[in-house]
Parts: sequence; structure tokens; C-alpha cells
Amino acid sequence: MIDLRPVGYVIGLIVSVLGATMLVPGIVDALAGTGNAGAFFEAALISVTAGLITTMACQNRAGSSLSIRQAFLLTICIWLAVPAFGALPFIIGAPEVRLIDAYFEAVSGITTTGSSVFVGMDDLPVGVHLWRAMLNWLGGLGIAFIAMIFLPVMRVGGMQFFRTEGFDTFGKILPRATDIAGQLFFIYLSLTLACMGTYAALGMSGIESVEHALATIATGGFSPRAASFADYSASLHYAGALFMLLGSLPYIRYVQLVQGSALPLWRDAQVRGYLTWVASAVIAVSIWRVATSDQPAEAAFRESLFNLVSIMSSTGFGMGTFPVWGGFAVIVAMWLGIIGACSGSSAAGLSVFRVQLMFAALKQQIQRIHAPHRVSPIRYQGRRVDMETIDAMVLYLGAYILGFGVIAVLILQSGVDFESAVFASWTSIGNIGYGFGPMVLPTGTFVEFPDVSKLLMILAMIMGRLSLLSVFVVILPRFWRD
Repeated sequence: MIDLRPVGYVIGLIVSVLGATMLVPGIVDALAGTGNAGAFFEAALISVTAGLITTMACQNRAGSSLSIRQAFLLTICIWLAVPAFGALPFIIGAPEVRLIDAYFEAVSGITTTGSSVFVGMDDLPVGVHLWRAMLNWLGGLGIAFIAMIFLPVMRVGGMQFFRTEGFDTFGKILPRATDIAGQLFFIYLSLTLACMGTYAALGMSGIESVEHALATIATGGFSPRAASFADYSASLHYAGALFMLLGSLPYIRYVQLVQGSALPLWRDAQVRGYLTWVASAVIAVSIWRVATSDQPAEAAFRESLFNLVSIMSSTGFGMGTFPVWGGFAVIVAMWLGIIGACSGSSAAGLSVFRVQLMFAALKQQIQRIHAPHRVSPIRYQGRRVDMETIDAMVLYLGAYILGFGVIAVLILQSGVDFESAVFASWTSIGNIGYGFGPMVLPTGTFVEFPDVSKLLMILAMIMGRLSLLSVFVVILPRFWRD
């Protein structure tokens, strides 16, 4: 039987810290005189108390190293427990929604999906907007840690390839996870501050620049405005696209850049592929839009750039009329969302790395058909990729496609129309946050979806955020046997 005390100890500490962070939006609401501050203070008290009780109950196992099974379980429990407490302010105070809607919003925030079920966004208290952005930021930071530290060690979906490629970059392996975490936090915070300052300099109000910056670098997509970025200037659209791109690049490359080595960033095949695919998609959709409408070229390019970067980086911000462009633009957007951005960032989707590896494996199989006796090992950035990594990657791709299809069918069966169901599964399992379909367009949210559909989307968001296989591993009976 797995010893749950080390897991409980860490969960308790995280919930306590989460509760303490609720004081920030509470103080903001108190200063703004919104009348909603008490909801955050009450939620903070509940969260801190529950976290401390859990920590004290499990403290006799404090400091114990985690086994691989405990690491899997801890990773999943964090993304189940944190939203449960993160949802409390939405239930106790504004917007005073039902449990299912509050949990949906919190899961969407902490998984950096960006989908919402809140309506009347412009009328919500400033503290609620700040808390949603903070959930994005905290979730993106946590995902960066998991992507760079836990997933390679747990050998999920081919991520073991980064176990040495990612960390053996300073002449030696980084000795402890805390060293990696410290440098990742510095990069993450620096990008956030740079984004915040840029937004403010370009005309965004102080509090909105903070909220948007937190959500942008986390690739989370929660905006304090119902229209997202649509009401802002063209310069802010370009700045948003830039920082969404920066937030979806591998963080380990930024660490190397700070250490004085820029070459790994420029030589990274994943980064080059990501930027090339984004640029190609933006140019193609812009040309298509200009050719099929009367929209000016600059506006078509800017709207395509912002929305496609938002989708491929799994951020979820939106602007303009892109959701109703239809046809070619929607197909391109769907494929970009499935591919996703770079591994080792807070972005989601299959990841450029896995797709590139899939193409390399496909190329090898085609070569074997033409020349059965030819020895042609699969290589990525000059390194030979072992078959264990390929097998894990193929298994992950299969699980992703199967999960996407099953979730879409189940949402369809719950009473949602076909288009809305397909894109609800797409946006959830890819943590994209973008909504398409008749049930989404009227409000721009998923509030009209049945509760069963919302539960399925919650499951898909968590599965997609945690690389699917880690969820499947935990639900197997064998996982719980000694």
C-alpha cells in the first residue's frame, strides 16, 4: 500500500500557501470598497486551516523522499485539491455561482486553460478578476515545475528524452530540483514583470496590466474583460502576441540565456519548428482573409497573429471576429491547438517536440519500406532517440487522440450540438481556452453547457494538463498494489 503521508504533507503546505495568497485579492477588494473582501478572507481562513491540519497530521513523514508512485499521485492530487479550495471565493462571494461552475472556473484557471462559465465579466469585483489571473499564474508556474522536473523523471509520453537534454546543459547535471525551481521562478517572474511593464507603457490601466500579464506569461487566458483584448489598441495586440510566444518557449532555454549562452535557444529544433509553424499559419490565414473579405490587410494580419498565437500557445485570449471566420481559419486553428507549443513551458497540447518526433518516426518507417535492410536510427537534434522514448511517444499520441474522441462523444451525448461538443473536447484536453460552436458564441463562455458536459470538460482539462498517461497510470489497480 502506498504511504500517503508524504503526499498529504506536501498537499497541506500547498493549500496553506494558496489560502495565504487569497489575502491579496481580499485586500484589493477592501481598498476598492467592492464589499467582496470578506469572501476572500473567509476562503483564506478555511484553506489555511485545512492545509495546516493536513500538514500536521502527516508531519511525521516530513522530509521523506517521494517514490515514483508517490510523485504520480502528488501531481494529480495537486490539480484536484488546489482548484477545490481556489473555487471557494467564487462560491462564498461574487459571483456566487454553484459548486460545479466555481470548480470549473478554478480548474480552468489552475490548468491554464482559460475557458470560463462566468457571465457579466465586466461587472465583477476587481478582486475576483485578480484572483482568476492569480490562479492562471500559480498554475502556470506549477506546470513549469512539473514539466521540467517531474515528467522527465516519471518518463511520461517521451518526456524522458529531456531528462538529460534539458538539465545537462551547464556542463553538469543540476544537483537538486530546488536549484532548477529557483532558476525557473526567476525566469517566470522576470517575464511577468516585463510583460506587465510593457502593457502599462502601451496604455493598459495599472490593475489590468497586472491581471493580463499574470495570465499571459502563464499562457492562461483569463481576462478581466468580457471582450478580452478586443477593446485594446493595435500595439497591445502585438505586445500580447509577443509575450504569449515568449511564455510558451522552453524555460530551460531562458535559464541558459541568463547564464550567458544564447546558442541553445537559437539551435533548438523545437523552438524553430514552433515559430515556423506559427508564422506559416498566420501568413496563410491572413492571405485567405484578405482574399475572401473586405478586411484591410493589416487588421487581418494582426487579428490572425493574435488569435493563432493565442491558440497554439494554449493561452485563450481572443480579439476581433476570428471565432466566426469559419472554414479555412477554423481548420488551421484546430490543428495548431492540437499541436500546441513547446515542451518545458506552461503551454499544453501534444507539444511541438512530440509532433516532430512523430514525423521523424514516420520518415524512418517510410525509409524501411523502400530499403528494408537499411539501418536508419531516429535522431532528434543530432541525438539518437531510443525505442523506449518512441514507444512512450506513440502511446501518448494514441491516448491523446482516444481521449479527445471519447470526451467529444460523451459531451455530444449529454445534449450539446456536434460542433460545440467537438471544440469543447478540443479546447479542454488541449488546455486552449478558445470556444467555437453555437452554444459558445452567444456568451463567449461554456455556461450554457449541461453539468455533465462541464464535468467531462473538467476531467479533460486535468488530463490534458498532466499529460494524460499520468492520470491513466493512477487509475490502474496495479498502481495501488505493493
